[in-house]
Amino acid sequence: MSILFVLGGIRSGKSAFAEQLAARSGGDSVLYVATGQAWDKEMAERIKNHQIRRPASWQTREEPLALSDIATDGINVHTVLLETLSGWVANLLFTYPEEKWGCPQAAGEIRERVEQFLKHCASSTRHTWVIVSDEAGLGGVAATPLGRAFQDLVGDANQLAAALADEVYFVAAGLPLLLKGNKE
Repeated sequence: MSILFVLGGIRSGKSAFAEQLAARSGGDSVLYVATGQAWDKEMAERIKNHQIRRPASWQTREEPLALSDIATDGINVHTVLLETLSGWVANLLFTYPEEKWGCPQAAGEIRERVEQFLKHCASSTRHTWVIVSDEAGLGGVAATPLGRAFQDLVGDANQLAAALADEVYFVAAGLPLLLKGNKE
């Protein structure tokens, strides 16, 4: 069907906007795929706030790593909302030991998984995909190897997603800007 890609900074309003797109596209027929993991109390609170905001009629699946499985499952909904591509990339990065962060082999393996997942989404004839991601490239270069590896991988994943997407939105201060696609 289609891919709607939504990116923005932390607390930009991208998630709320993506939820509006998913509701408009799928109504009650939405699967919310959550990649976030509650590593600490503050992250648990963020996850809780997202859970409260979603309609009770939406299905939810928490999947930190196996997104390609979801893309190929026999999901019986109209729209799949992925929250977030960048969170999934971070989860994949954390499966490698620290000395592998930023190495070409790890980056290549993660890129391959991202490409495979996005190709499944793009070839879907049954679902509209709303994919949310953090824009990791607006600040300076990260001061740590983990931060730099994350920025590089997410930047790459975002470019791959934007290239395949039918519509791309950038959200800042709660205001969505259509970067690619047709205005209604």
